[in-house]
Amino acid sequence: MSKFEPDARLVEDSYPVTELPLCQLRLMDDARFPWLVLIPRRPQVSEVFELDAETQQQLWREATAVGRAMLTALGGDKLNIASLGNVVAQLHVHVIVRRRGDAAWPAPVWGHGQAEAYDLDRLADMRARILAVVESLNLASGL
Repeated sequence: MSKFEPDARLVEDSYPVTELPLCQLRLMDDARFPWLVLIPRRPQVSEVFELDAETQQQLWREATAVGRAMLTALGGDKLNIASLGNVVAQLHVHVIVRRRGDAAWPAPVWGHGQAEAYDLDRLADMRARILAVVESLNLASGL
């Protein structure tokens, strides 16, 4: 069995935040949106249906719990959860807090405008906020 490694494009475009029971949690490097990516630590998986039923449920639990908590903590108007994989085939789930009037509203965030990279202070602040949210969820218990 091969070892899990996140796709190089995901690594290049995001910052590691923490490890959840199933997924590696990363923050996309676009400060315009609170945008997380969950990457299940399962090598050579590109589709949700390739996971067994229990693992699919865990992926959904992690994505929805993190998303709901982020939406509440950051005061968003809408939560977008999606798995596309058109550019990066490795299975990953986007969790994006949206606000009316954000840089792409109401369109999808993909390919809209120019990404705004995090500066070090803003990155540290967002990582700390995400970690506080994740720690409050007690995800280790499987929810």
